[in-house]
Amino acid sequence: MLQRAAVRRFGAGTGSESRERFIQGFVVSSLVFCVGPLTILGSINEGLGNGADQLLLKAALDGFAAIAFAASFGWGVGASVIALVVIQGGLTALGAALGSFVPDAHLSALTATGGLLLVGVAFRLLDLKQIKVADLLPALLVAPLLVEGVASLR
Repeated sequence: MLQRAAVRRFGAGTGSESRERFIQGFVVSSLVFCVGPLTILGSINEGLGNGADQLLLKAALDGFAAIAFAASFGWGVGASVIALVVIQGGLTALGAALGSFVPDAHLSALTATGGLLLVGVAFRLLDLKQIKVADLLPALLVAPLLVEGVASLR
């Protein structure tokens, strides 16, 4: 339902090809903008009160990527701001709620997992291998749990 409303709102047209282009632009840009290590680490650091330097760097990089994606995918890239606000805002709120209780090992696990997912997105964009990156997103929750499990074994 949200997908149909977004397609109507941003004028992606009624044709199957333009609809597919809109959806592909939304999904690819959402994954690129929301899965990287700068998103996760930057948002949590901002929530912890360590400054927004990483998010400002990420914004500059994402701005250039959005220009290139918009040329290929159209309005779907602009619609990805919804996912970006929800994910980055949620991570910032999570960082603020957790305070300084997040161990460095957990942040490192999140960063490494986000980086690997970003490599999967790069493989998709380069048409080297069609990795289903969205199916791997739960790894962002599993990685810190694994770190905790290993730490408890010590």
